[in-house]
Amino acid sequence: MRLINHVLILLIFVFLAACSTYILKPADFSWPIESVLKVDNKGNIEEQRYSLIIRVKSLYFQEFADSMNFAGKEIRMIRDKAGYIFMTGKDFKNVYVFIPVEGGFKLENKILISEKNLSAPAFNQKLQNIELLDGTNKYLLNNKGLVR
Repeated sequence: MRLINHVLILLIFVFLAACSTYILKPADFSWPIESVLKVDNKGNIEEQRYSLIIRVKSLYFQEFADSMNFAGKEIRMIRDKAGYIFMTGKDFKNVYVFIPVEGGFKLENKILISEKNLSAPAFNQKLQNIELLDGTNKYLLNNKGLVR
């Protein structure tokens, strides 16, 4: 009887170990510098350095309620240490925070930066945060919103 109990306990441990998720930690997903990507006529941006193509047409609809006025515009994009993608552009009022999901990006947060349109936005990596510069204005962001 004792032997059966020990075998059962051993089998349970083996089964649980086989079902557990294996995670490699720590991982740093950050991009050292922002990517400035021109939107093509189909509404796509392409970052060859990271083998990434994203359709941003719906982002323009989200920001401007117009999904047709995107060709030739630029999207500024950077990735933080945790893997969140931050996107904005000239004349945007918001920074959009996405998390990669299978086959796309899921909107995690929409951060209102200013009621005025951004005139010359630029992202920088700042330790655990992302810095957004717009002229003389500086904003510190994370995936939850404005830090300062």
